[in-house]
Amino acid sequence: MRNLNGARVEGRRVLVRADLNVPLEHGKVADATRIERLVPTLRELAGKGARVIVCSHFGRPQGKQRPEMSLAPLVPALAAALGRPVQFAADCIGEAASRAAERLKDGEILLLENTRFHPGEEANEPGFAGALAALAELYVNDAFSAAHRAHASTEGVAHLLPAYAGRLMQAELAALDAALGHPRRPLGAIVGGVKVSTKLKLLGNLTSKVDFLVIGGAMANTFLAAEGIAVGRSIEEANRHAEARTILAEAKAKGCEVLLPVDAVVAAELQAEADTRVVPIRAVPAETMILDIGPETVALFEKRLGALRTLVWNGPLGAFETAPFAGGTMAIARAVAAATDGGLCSVAGGGDTVAALHAAGVAERLTYVSTAGGAFLEWLEGETLPGVAILAAS
Repeated sequence: MRNLNGARVEGRRVLVRADLNVPLEHGKVADATRIERLVPTLRELAGKGARVIVCSHFGRPQGKQRPEMSLAPLVPALAAALGRPVQFAADCIGEAASRAAERLKDGEILLLENTRFHPGEEANEPGFAGALAALAELYVNDAFSAAHRAHASTEGVAHLLPAYAGRLMQAELAALDAALGHPRRPLGAIVGGVKVSTKLKLLGNLTSKVDFLVIGGAMANTFLAAEGIAVGRSIEEANRHAEARTILAEAKAKGCEVLLPVDAVVAAELQAEADTRVVPIRAVPAETMILDIGPETVALFEKRLGALRTLVWNGPLGAFETAPFAGGTMAIARAVAAATDGGLCSVAGGGDTVAALHAAGVAERLTYVSTAGGAFLEWLEGETLPGVAILAAS
C-alpha cells in the first residue's frame, strides 16, 4: 500500500485519521502514548509544508454532541508533543471546519472536533464521508487501532481521496507481518485473559500458525476443566469444554505444542490481602481459586522461550492487577524482555497486556507493543480490517 514516501504534500491540505481516544482525568490527558505515536507522521507532513487536518473519534457519543467527549482538551497535549501550535475547529464538517481548513498555511496543524458527534461517521454514510473529504486533497490513515471499523473517517474517505498509510500504520503492519505474516521460526504465542469464548477465533487461527502456544489466565481453567482437572472455585466456562478440547486436538494435529499451567497460585478470594499458596495444578483445593500461574509453569515457559525466534502476546496470565497474583505475568514479561534483548522478535498488544508490560517496566524493551486493542486482536484472528484493506486497494 502507498505510504508517505514520495508523496507530494507541500501546500496541500492533508486529512489525517488519528486515534486520539486517550484517557482523560480532570480534563487532562492521563496517558499520552497514542498522541506520542502519532507525532512522527504529523511532524513529517508539517515539516514538508503540508496543511495538516487531524480527525479522530473520542468515546461513544452515539452521534450526538456531548461536551464531555470533545477533543478540545487534547489540543494542549497534542501541541506539547509536537512542539508547535495546534488549531481547533468546533466541528469536523460544515462551515466551521471548512473555514478553519481554508485558513491553514503551509506547515500548520488543525484538529477537528469528534467525528462521532455525527451519526454518519459510524454508519459510514457517503454524505458524511464526502463532507470530510471536501476538506482536503489527500488522505492519510494513521489509526490502525480504528482500522477494524468501516467508518466514514477510516474507510469511506479513502474511496474519495488519494489514500496513504501513515508512519504509525506502517509500523503496526510491519510488526504484525513480522509476527504472523513472515515470522522467523520457531514462532510462539502467549494467550491469556478471562474467557475462552472471546478468543476462540484467535486460538483457532494461532494453532494453525504457531509452533508453541502458552494458554494462561482464567481462560486456562476452562481447558484444564475440559481435560478433567478439578479447578476448585476458579472462573471457567463449562459450556466451552467441547470447544476447548477441539482446540487442543487441532493444535496437536497441526504440530503446535500447547503449554497449560502445571502449577498455580491459589487463594480463597481475589483480594490484595489474601492468603496464597502454590499448588500442583492437579491438587487445587476445592475451596480455592486459581489466580496466577506458578513458578514451575514460569520455568517451563522460560525453557521453551530460549528456542523461539518470534513471539506474539495477547492477554495476562493471572489477575496481575492484584499484587499477590502478579508474579507469574511479571516473571514472563521480564523473561520475554530479556529474550528480546538477545534477538527475539516480540510483538504484544491488548489493553491488559500493555498495562502488565508497563507494570513490569519492560514495555520499551519488546520489539513492538501495539496500543490498537480490538484491531490488534482481530488481526491476530485472521480477520480483514476495512481500514487496512481500502489502503491496499487504493
